[in-house]
Amino acid sequence: MTIAKIEVERFSLTSLKPFDVVVATLKSAIGQPDMVAFFEAMRAASSFAELERIVHGSLGRTGFMLFAEFDLGDVVRHDSGPGTPNSMRFLVGNPLIMKEMVKHVPDAGSYAPVTILIDERPDGVHLTYDKMESYLLPYGNSDALAVARNLDAKITALLRDCAG
Repeated sequence: MTIAKIEVERFSLTSLKPFDVVVATLKSAIGQPDMVAFFEAMRAASSFAELERIVHGSLGRTGFMLFAEFDLGDVVRHDSGPGTPNSMRFLVGNPLIMKEMVKHVPDAGSYAPVTILIDERPDGVHLTYDKMESYLLPYGNSDALAVARNLDAKITALLRDCAG
């Protein structure tokens, strides 16, 4: 058994835009495929080129897709009532980017797709992302780190765009 401590760098910014506008901006920038059909098509692909075509057809203009979303605020609202602030967790990524990291550092599969948290707080709408580079830094693989840095740059640019 091995236990490793990984220090994570968190990117966070605050928007004065309404929560719904921030979420809508995120969703308009990423692909939203039917995930059951997407995974069936990927499994049925007879070549890597075909798999790439399936992935590219599912990506939004930012090169990412939505894998899942969780309405955390709705869960809390059931306990705390209708005044509970909104909070959504989005799993966002690109299987081809994930592949590039995992082939160098298998543990990268634990961190992809990435989580984007958008939640309301008294000072505005927070957009939060834990940087992939910080997850992979302890592994010391320069190839995986280059992919992670590029991913981080794209995700943080997306969040800046959403925050406006």
